[in-house]
Amino acid sequence: MNDISAPPPVLWKSSGRHLVTRAANGWLEVTPELLRAYYTRPEIHPVEESCASEYRLFEALMDDPLRAVSESELDGIADRDTAENYRVVLRFRDHLVAAGTIEQAYLDLFTRAEPLLIPPVFIEQMVHLVLAGLLEGETDAFVARAAELFFRDQKVTTGDGQIMFADAEIIEMRSRNGGFGVLGALLSEAGATVREATLDVMSEDNAGQYRARSDRFDFALDFRFNQRGPDAFGEVVAKWVRHFLGVEVQVAAMQSIHDEQWTWHVGLDAESTKILNALYTGGDLPDGGGDRLAALFRMEFDDPNSLVEAVRGKAVYLGLAMNNENVVRMKPQNLLVNLPLRQDN
Repeated sequence: MNDISAPPPVLWKSSGRHLVTRAANGWLEVTPELLRAYYTRPEIHPVEESCASEYRLFEALMDDPLRAVSESELDGIADRDTAENYRVVLRFRDHLVAAGTIEQAYLDLFTRAEPLLIPPVFIEQMVHLVLAGLLEGETDAFVARAAELFFRDQKVTTGDGQIMFADAEIIEMRSRNGGFGVLGALLSEAGATVREATLDVMSEDNAGQYRARSDRFDFALDFRFNQRGPDAFGEVVAKWVRHFLGVEVQVAAMQSIHDEQWTWHVGLDAESTKILNALYTGGDLPDGGGDRLAALFRMEFDDPNSLVEAVRGKAVYLGLAMNNENVVRMKPQNLLVNLPLRQDN
């Protein structure tokens, strides 16, 4: 018999939300448990062939995740690649600890004078973790699925009025291993070699399954203008901006921009930035630019006084586009560093 009192499944356990705690302002605090999770990554976790120095360092860090590590200890690791991997992880650890929260560490990556060289996967993990905390009480599966765009690349399929987003890594895996049916034809048009399909398109009928299988990232999302996908994505954008910047915004999907007062726009990825810049200036679109623009949004600010004077009372337009490989690779940091907000807020 099912226990009707059992709590709902955790959203994205793979995010590591269970490893962190909340600060007073609602942001997520860096904890020793989170740091230990980075030390167990396969790039630095000892294997049977690891040397004694590597084993000693690993055990010491698991015992004290904040422990200082000298260059002589790293030089003592026989495998040079492993030693360099430790340097990367420890540099990232120090960045996290100095910031205190995941959100502050994320913001600091894009505002510091000297860029911090860390693997992109670490940045995506930070976004994943922040969104897991941000959507902790979210009951709308469409919003949670749309949030995946912030930290996982999406393969886009178009044609016959369709615009479907599916997880690029899952498509790649299943196109190699088979098991792809319902979306097979669409995915083939996107350039994937697909044998057979089992990827579900999220609908009102199956959305209730999302939380239980959220770590599988195997729901496709209909991103046509009149479907739930774009509206749900707009909700995530609004939550993201509120969480980091404390600004209330309303975000609505749109099909085109007809605004003589168009003053400001933000591309949410490299491709849409180029396309919106060309549309704004009246210049030539990049090759295939019009076809690659997957979605447009209008952002309005509840408090116009939060904006710089030139944009006050006007909308900010957002774009989302796919690259030449039909992949959307979002840069959520653009929403934090490129909005026309007054600096004295």
